Amino acid sequence: MCGIIGYLNKSGSSSPPLGSIMRSMLQALGNRGPDSAGVALYGDTGEGALILRVKLGEGGDLRDRGEQIKSRVERMGKVRGASVVSEYLRMVVDYEGDLNALQREVEALSPDVEVISAGLRLEIAKQVGSPDDLDRTYGISAFRGTHGIGHTRLSTESRVDLSHSQPFWAHGVPDLATVHNGHITNYHKLRRQYEMKGHRFYTENDSEIIGMYLAGRMAKGDDLEEALRASIRDLDGSFSYLVATADTIGFAKDSFGLKPLIVAETDAFVAIATEEIALRRTFRTAFEAIEPQPKSVKVWKLPPSKAAKAA
Repeated sequence: MCGIIGYLNKSGSSSPPLGSIMRSMLQALGNRGPDSAGVALYGDTGEGALILRVKLGEGGDLRDRGEQIKSRVERMGKVRGASVVSEYLRMVVDYEGDLNALQREVEALSPDVEVISAGLRLEIAKQVGSPDDLDRTYGISAFRGTHGIGHTRLSTESRVDLSHSQPFWAHGVPDLATVHNGHITNYHKLRRQYEMKGHRFYTENDSEIIGMYLAGRMAKGDDLEEALRASIRDLDGSFSYLVATADTIGFAKDSFGLKPLIVAETDAFVAIATEEIALRRTFRTAFEAIEPQPKSVKVWKLPPSKAAKAA
C-alpha cells in the first residue's frame, strides 16, 4: 500500500520549486501510507561540496550531539556550514577522501546516529507522519532543484521510525537513492550474502536492499539501466521502485506487474506515481498517463549541460 513518486524537469530548470511539486504529489498519495513520508531532492547549490544529512538520534541534547559530529568531521575536511533542524544535522563539507571512512567517523559517535544521505546534490528528508508534517518541519516545498523521488509508507513488517522510512540512500555511494512499493521476497537470502561481504544494514526493511544491489551492479560496470534490468531477474517478489542519481531518474517493475505505477511524459517533464491522482492534481496541463508493462525499465537523464554541472 505504500505510495511512490518521481519527477524530473527535462530542461534542468529549478523553476517551479521542486519541493512544491513533490509535496503536492505526496499529499495525493497520503492515504496509501500514513505512517511516514520522505523525499530525496536533487538541488543545484553550486557549492561543489559534499552535503551530509545526519540523523542525530531520538533523544538527548541533539544540538550538542550535532556539535560533536561537526568536530569529528572537521578532522577530515573543512565544514563550510552546519545547522540542526529537528532530528537532522545538515553539513556542507569540503571532502575528497573515502566517503565510507567519513561515514564511519560520524556514526562512531553513537549507535543511533546515521548518515541519511550524502552527495553533491542529494538531500533526503524523511520522518514519521504525513507529507504535511514533513513540510512543516523541514520546509521541503521551498526546495529548488531539478528532480526527486518520494515515498509515503504503510509499514507491514518493520518498525515505524525515521530510519525505516524511505527514501533510502545507498550508503557509501554519493547521490544514489531509491523508493519502493512492494515486497522483496528473497531479501533475507540477499542480506546474508551482503553481510558476509562486510556490508552494514541499518534497518529490517526489505527496501534497503535495492540501493545496495544497484550500487553493487554499477560498481562492476553496469550503467543504471543495465542495473535496473538485472534487478528484475535477481530480486524476487512483487515490486515497483524508483531510483535517482545526481543527473538521472528511472524505474523498474517486476515480472508480474502486480504493483501499480503510472508514468506521464511531456516535452517539459517526466512524472511517475503509484496512482494517477497524484499526477492529475499536481500538473494541470494535458498529458497522457500510461501504466508500464511488467518487466519494464526506463531511465531519463538531465540535459547535457545540467548533467555536466551535476557530475
